[in-house]
Amino acid sequence: MKKFWRGVLAAPALAIGLGPGFAAGDPPASPQAGARSYAQNYKDMVLASCIAQAYTNDKNAGTDAGSSVSALRDWTYYDLEKSPDAVKALVDAYLARDYHNPLVEAEIKGVRFDLLKCLDLYHSKALDRLVKRVVINPGRSYRQDNPAPAKP
Repeated sequence: MKKFWRGVLAAPALAIGLGPGFAAGDPPASPQAGARSYAQNYKDMVLASCIAQAYTNDKNAGTDAGSSVSALRDWTYYDLEKSPDAVKALVDAYLARDYHNPLVEAEIKGVRFDLLKCLDLYHSKALDRLVKRVVINPGRSYRQDNPAPAKP
């Protein structure tokens, strides 16, 4: 009976990352994208693409977001023929939106709310539809399809 209860108590701890080899609060040593689904990584890639395009004139932000796009491509499985044009069109459409906030604009001239536009894109039904159209095996992940080699 003790083994049963130990298992019942251990399962939730493992599920939240408190299993062997992990101390509570230890930061991951590598990106976690390989464990996320292809659909989630695709959406993350589109968000990073939007941010990279929105902040093209900010060298550091644009470079970091662009590098993130490249990394996320490695962990995403999607139709390479359909996706690039569809992503560009979707990002362009959202960044072209004209958001206004008179309270902010009174204090900060020329504010464009580009990050807010990218977040709206990320949570949009349009992106959900694109994911369904171009992502292959959306519920699977890179780590499921590319398991680590067994240790000798």
